[in-house]
Amino acid sequence: MRIVPHILGAAIAAALISTPVFAAELTGTLKKIKESGTITLGHRDGSIPFSYIADASGKPVGYSHDIQMQVVEALKKDLDMPDLKVRYNLVTSQTRIPLVQNGTVDLECGSTTNNAERGQQVDFSVGIFEVGTRLLAKKDSSYKDFADLKGKNVVTTAGTTSERILKSMNADKQMGMNIISAKDHGESYNMLESGRAVAFMMDDALLAGEMAKAKKPGDWTVTGTPQSFEIYGCMVRKGDAPFKKAVDDAIVATYKSGEITKIYDKWFTQPIPPKGLNLQFPMSDELKALIANPTDKPAEDKKS
Repeated sequence: MRIVPHILGAAIAAALISTPVFAAELTGTLKKIKESGTITLGHRDGSIPFSYIADASGKPVGYSHDIQMQVVEALKKDLDMPDLKVRYNLVTSQTRIPLVQNGTVDLECGSTTNNAERGQQVDFSVGIFEVGTRLLAKKDSSYKDFADLKGKNVVTTAGTTSERILKSMNADKQMGMNIISAKDHGESYNMLESGRAVAFMMDDALLAGEMAKAKKPGDWTVTGTPQSFEIYGCMVRKGDAPFKKAVDDAIVATYKSGEITKIYDKWFTQPIPPKGLNLQFPMSDELKALIANPTDKPAEDKKS
């Protein structure tokens, strides 16, 4: 049977139109997602308001999680997988990097700082948030800055950059602090609230989250000179360039569309679950600049 050329051309054109963006050569995580029909998202259970569990459903919510779901929606279109299933995998400060490395988790968006050390183990997306590391303390206490903490009990969360910075400061300046490394941010705050520590060092936005859920939020204040400025990013496996590009493209599209402003306001300037608390944490100039000019560089390299 002879095929009429214009019919053949139309058939080819139709095939090209219906062909998914990545259909030519799927590798790495994209291939895994396509073949399994599932993407596994790493999430936290207590990084308010970035990634946390708010109710008995056990499903994560938060600013970073909403960005993560923007990536999922983009992948559904790019891979022609409208029924792409999402599997959730709980991670902690200590397990998040290993679980991305070994393939248990495909994408982790939470409150993970992009720095040079971690960049040797995983790849980071363009930045999704920028913070300063500060202190949470009683508003009426004398502990206003890091110099006030000599010889005192100070708590931070294990496996975080704040823990490393605090330990380095303690050794370099011979401050004699007793540094308590709690298992998660909730435990860190409990140590502070119960008086077992006079201050809690962590990223300022996370401290605002802990303060908002306090019995009396007005009793507490975020204080102190920032010891570092850090950019959060989503983690993917090292060297998986096609998947990293897909993640980056989805995040940048969220920025360009203006959807990021709605997501930010939802979690930082409006009541959030489970208690309907408002963090009253307006978007910083640094974050606005990051959204306007997305980069996957760590904060220390952003302007280099």
